[in-house]
Amino acid sequence: MSADPAGPGPAPAGSGASADPAVFARSLFGELAEVAAAQRDLFPRLPGPELRAAARDVLGVLDLAAGGVRVERAWTDGDLAGEELSWSVGFGPRTRAYLLRPRAAAGPLPGVVALHCHAGMKWVGKEKIADGPEGPSPEVRRLRSQIYGGRAYAAELARRGFVVLAHDVLSWGSRRFPLTADRHGTPRSSEGTRPELSEPDRYDLAAWEHEHEVAKHCALLGTSFAGVVAGEDLAAAAYLRSRPDVTSVGCVGLSGGGLRAALLGAFDPQVRAVVVAAMVSTYRDLLGGYVGKHTWMLFPPGLPRLGDWPDLVASRAPAPLMVMYATRDELFPREGMRRAHEIVAGRYRDAPGRYEAVFADAPHSFDVPMQERAFAWLERHLRPASRPGRPAS
Repeated sequence: MSADPAGPGPAPAGSGASADPAVFARSLFGELAEVAAAQRDLFPRLPGPELRAAARDVLGVLDLAAGGVRVERAWTDGDLAGEELSWSVGFGPRTRAYLLRPRAAAGPLPGVVALHCHAGMKWVGKEKIADGPEGPSPEVRRLRSQIYGGRAYAAELARRGFVVLAHDVLSWGSRRFPLTADRHGTPRSSEGTRPELSEPDRYDLAAWEHEHEVAKHCALLGTSFAGVVAGEDLAAAAYLRSRPDVTSVGCVGLSGGGLRAALLGAFDPQVRAVVVAAMVSTYRDLLGGYVGKHTWMLFPPGLPRLGDWPDLVASRAPAPLMVMYATRDELFPREGMRRAHEIVAGRYRDAPGRYEAVFADAPHSFDVPMQERAFAWLERHLRPASRPGRPAS
């Protein structure tokens, strides 16, 4: 919305809006929501299987596969063994991924797809949550201290006896766009020329603007940003499941990674357990002051005509689901999180013990206490106590 050179002027007659722009925006979109809801039948309560199928079609989830998987290099780090893998999904640069597992593991282990967040940082993807042999950059250390309790949580999860896969997706890391002055589909921003910033920080400032172009191109091609990323995550999960050293597969992610975990859990029935951290609220409670804080992946066109966001998150019921709500989350309203929990719990009413809600006294984050609780839950649902293959002591 551009500024009016003559000033804001009085609120439109009959709108009841305040001269405060934020209040006016909430009023405007609230009134628009009433009109749209009356005419468009928003947020119906479709059964889970029907919702999953319809949502997959509306999002335009692409049928992708991890082709030509290669081991680019391998390393050890104390009690962990790591590999950098690459594969092609059929377009763009090859996907790069880190695979971590305990060195002393005896036999196959459960696998977890660890999904990196958005965080406005697209220079890297998998490196936000997993280390290669070089260790983290200063920018990654800064991010981890803010939202991950200072940890590379994929490594901590691997140390507990999991094969953990962290991979890049379109727009991040190995799958990022070049930063040039070209106006046609590449990141651009006046902020990107500031010499006092590091190259990663300059890229991330420019890439924020570029996400609008990614979303527009995806819509033009009959898919969505969420649908493309979900297709890449489905390919990664299928690859992990195909490995002879993996017994079963779950997934976990924070924020944009939590969104990806929710979509992976909805669209892949073979994903056994899903953890979504700090990424669940009702759509209706985001109107006005929260929409602009989020990625286009959260708003695929057409989804509200099938259900609210927590309906899709819970559409995997009765399969195991953990949702972690950060009660001091600045990106989601408390009322939206509370209502979302009620919707998810309602869909799990006939599956006691399969949905676990965690209300963490934390800002938007996946801090160490949250991680530990998520790891224990994944352990419980992916590896029964009688299953062999635990790391040797």
